[in-house]
Amino acid sequence: MTSLLREVIGDVLRRARVEQGRTLREVSDTARVSLGYLSEVERGRKEASSELLGAICGALEVPLSRVLTEAGDEMALEESRVALTREDAGAAHIDAATKVVIPHEVTMAVA
Repeated sequence: MTSLLREVIGDVLRRARVEQGRTLREVSDTARVSLGYLSEVERGRKEASSELLGAICGALEVPLSRVLTEAGDEMALEESRVALTREDAGAAHIDAATKVVIPHEVTMAVA
């Protein structure tokens, strides 16, 4: 199952914050967003508005375009994996319990 966009964006934001060694509190204070709401955004439970994303990206000093590009790239990879899995499952799957019966050759006598 593919992830929701808000989940992927949250992952990208969390990675950026952790890579900088910053706490949720530091980023929430700088972005002027409640700590609880920022946590919900990072966990993909809240859909952040464009203004809120802009404020969080500003606090992280990461361009919004980079966050959206990384999220888009991750979504594309996941969609490709799902498509390949579906192709493999549909084309090559034969249940081991399936039995094939091949009838014996029947000869007809001509009178």
